[in-house]
Amino acid sequence: MSNYVLVLDTNKRPLTPCKPSKARKMLNACKAAVFRCYPFTIILRKEVNATPEPITLKLDPGSKTTGIALLKGDKAIWGAELTHRGQAIKASLASRRSLRRSRRQRHTRYRKARFLNRVRPQGWLAPSLQHRVETTLTWVSKLIKLVSIDLIVQELVRFDLQQLENPEISGVEYQQGELQGYEVREYLLNKWNRKCTYCNIENIPLQVEHIHPRSKGGSNRISNLCLACKPCNLKKGDQNIRDFLSSKPNLLNQILKQAKAPLKDAAAVNSTRWALFNRLRETKLPISTGSGGLTKFNRTRLGLPKTHWLDAACVGQIETLKVLTSQPLLMLAKGHGTRQMCRTDKYGFPSRYVPRGKFVQGFQTGDIVKAVVTAGKKVGEYVGRIAVRSTGLFNISTASGLVQGINHKYCTLVQRKDGYNYTF
Repeated sequence: MSNYVLVLDTNKRPLTPCKPSKARKMLNACKAAVFRCYPFTIILRKEVNATPEPITLKLDPGSKTTGIALLKGDKAIWGAELTHRGQAIKASLASRRSLRRSRRQRHTRYRKARFLNRVRPQGWLAPSLQHRVETTLTWVSKLIKLVSIDLIVQELVRFDLQQLENPEISGVEYQQGELQGYEVREYLLNKWNRKCTYCNIENIPLQVEHIHPRSKGGSNRISNLCLACKPCNLKKGDQNIRDFLSSKPNLLNQILKQAKAPLKDAAAVNSTRWALFNRLRETKLPISTGSGGLTKFNRTRLGLPKTHWLDAACVGQIETLKVLTSQPLLMLAKGHGTRQMCRTDKYGFPSRYVPRGKFVQGFQTGDIVKAVVTAGKKVGEYVGRIAVRSTGLFNISTASGLVQGINHKYCTLVQRKDGYNYTF
């Protein structure tokens, strides 16, 4: 089952998405034309005055991948997974930092130092984190122009850290209900890397275990909980952890240190989600929120597999969910190139200069093309993102791998560069 097709009228006004079969009939009858390939959108050749059905946009922001889903009532009609390039940005910044540091150590500074007068503005995020917010907002803005969205639902926090640290803070029904167990278990799975704390075994059922036993005054605070396999849990019993691991002092110190350490990734993701929430409010659309524990509770209750876009569809309060698509659009952020005038070697010295012209034979790096090669060693049909070369022989990144040396004469433009690579 493919995603529903997004529809615009001749004035580019968003209409209710339709099934692929209906869109195919309109295209064959010349009642519509292709407006955009990714996401696939058609534009009608006439104006439509009918009021489109309201669509709910749901977001599940993640550290590496963000899930996006469109719901018409209780039906999931469109899904996508947006993969961020935060790690690539972090690696580039680390490389730049090392080059600048090496230059400073050569004592060749010819201008006054400026690194002490930098003040970070309020709400500042690291570039790799800010990128996640900006790319998600980019796709929210695109979908608002293509779909009649009346509500945005966002998973605001991965874990409710305050409630986890202090279970007695408020809300007895929340603290002692079924949902609270999902919050705690999901947090511990991430904190202890989905392994047994004592023997490091994985891919088996794990139990929540008290580091300092309840029978000897231990609490239910999250800093006193870990995960253990059934044999280790039974073997430890109500022993003090120092007695249980008296013969393994290194493991004991590691566990005690990790138990007190906060979940840094969870805190970073929570901070980006709050930044995204504040930016989403600028769209003037109604916004609803939910937690990661509630998302997992909904997905488990409905018996859905674990994927980013289905997690997005399960965000917030839902009773039922009908999934009408099984082929989400996979979007990989690739960036928009670089403004560097020259490349540097590993020591920071210029190695080669970059040509000033971006276009070669009407194409530029990042365009999505379709190449039908009819002669030579590379006969076949290729669709993907291209990297242009001044020789006119392009490289095409397809779903099956990189194809090099495709002549520009065989290439037909599918979609102009927008900074993303698309697959299904």
